[in-house]
Amino acid sequence: MPDYNAYSDIELTDLLKAGKHDAYAEIYNRYIFVLLNHANNKLRNREEAKDVVHEVFAMLWSKRKNLQITNLSGYLYTSVRNIILNQIVHKEVQDKYIHSITDFAKQGSPITDHLVREHQLSELIEKEIAALPPKMRKVFELNRKDHLSHKDISSVLNISEQTVSKHITNALRILRTKLGLYLYLFWFFHR
Repeated sequence: MPDYNAYSDIELTDLLKAGKHDAYAEIYNRYIFVLLNHANNKLRNREEAKDVVHEVFAMLWSKRKNLQITNLSGYLYTSVRNIILNQIVHKEVQDKYIHSITDFAKQGSPITDHLVREHQLSELIEKEIAALPPKMRKVFELNRKDHLSHKDISSVLNISEQTVSKHITNALRILRTKLGLYLYLFWFFHR
């Protein structure tokens, strides 16, 4: 077995292109620590530096057949620098995206969307109220829209307070059934 330690970078590169694992291992052993130190000086984060250097070596092996390297150390240092720069650009884009989402979340729900949904819900409720029997609808509207008491409604419509109460109770039951409890509560508290 040859002593790859004595080989030059150019010879190791040629052997790497031929798929020699031992040549790759020698390149790795020769440059791992200086590349880690270089990456760590740029990133100031040992774990990220390890990831970058391992990515460089993985790329070196996967692209070995198509490499056009005249200076192995320059190629490796440049690869480390390029990966770090790509990570910085990616992190800046990611930070801008996170910042814009945070700003959007702080603004709350968009007013237009809220108004559209509120309008649709109001239309749905009005439609269901309009579908109530005429007398029940009249009693319900006088109570909920005109804010008349049961006593006032009974005198306006010439019916007993008990009948007013029964109409309102039945109207609420029908609306709860048709609209669901959630929609009913939303309408009741946001009118």
